[in-house]
Amino acid sequence: MAPSDHLLNVQELIVHFPVRGATRRGEVVHAVNGVDLVMRRGESLGLVGESGCGKSTLGRAVAQLLPVTRGRVVYDNHDLTAMWSTGWLGRRFAPRPVQLRQRIQMIFQDPYSSLDPRMTVLQLVAEPLVNFGAARGKQLEERVIKVLSHVGMSRAALHRYPHEFSGGQKQRIGIARALAADPQLIVCDEPISALDVSIQAQVINLLQELRRELGLCYLFISHDLAAVRLMSDSIAVMYLGRIVEQGPAVELCAAPKHPYTQALLSALPDADPVRAREQKRLPLLGEVPSAINPPAGCHFHPRCMHAEERCTREVPPWRTVEGHSGWRSRCHLQTGPH
Repeated sequence: MAPSDHLLNVQELIVHFPVRGATRRGEVVHAVNGVDLVMRRGESLGLVGESGCGKSTLGRAVAQLLPVTRGRVVYDNHDLTAMWSTGWLGRRFAPRPVQLRQRIQMIFQDPYSSLDPRMTVLQLVAEPLVNFGAARGKQLEERVIKVLSHVGMSRAALHRYPHEFSGGQKQRIGIARALAADPQLIVCDEPISALDVSIQAQVINLLQELRRELGLCYLFISHDLAAVRLMSDSIAVMYLGRIVEQGPAVELCAAPKHPYTQALLSALPDADPVRAREQKRLPLLGEVPSAINPPAGCHFHPRCMHAEERCTREVPPWRTVEGHSGWRSRCHLQTGPH
């Protein structure tokens, strides 16, 4: 795949956080630990993994809401990480071109805490338009009304406050705020996990409709593989700060190549009772290791039933699945999962 085909290309990305009150000097949390990720133009990419594996940190780094320790985030042939600067107080800030910053927006996980309770819906949705100088006055209100109509809300909501809405309605306001700046890529960080099950399907349907109508691309982050499979053209599987497999959603879910992906998919319930009885569960051994002191070599080896001696000392290289140029996994094994 040529670089010009990439909308997003994450290269050896590392994001570390210092540990407060650490017993050893320089101790850090390896939240994102050498991530390689490719997203094609026009596609929706799902990012899945257990809680605490670094998905949200990666999403915020892509949206440039967090500075990175090392590595590159290349969006539409622009190296976003090279645009960070250091201020006179040592704080890092990113003087990105306004047009580029508008094109990457984010939907946050918790609609209850991501909306300022002191602001009206008009102020919340208009905020990115004001910040980017995209509209003002009467035109500003008209833009907000149009964006709200995209998410199924009327102008009657304009002067109301977040506490007057249900959780699903709050998330629609959050989606409208992300849409206001007319983005190309939206990072969806667990957008349904804080909602009731009955509301989750409505939000997923809304996101799919918006993608068709507006030509949006999503980086859809979730620990729910079923939701990711429904929303994505391709899926990247993350474990303890690293991507271990990435490939087309249908093929990857039908025949996963990495042992961790196989274990995740084996845990999904099957709606067919006959298949459900025949379904073989692949157990994950032990607990997730600490992100402060991750295992050497393949991070997954302490929990892998196929682990070999070299898995404990060598980081697996990317292996392309035969006959699928866009499908790859990081595993030493030549047989079994491969």
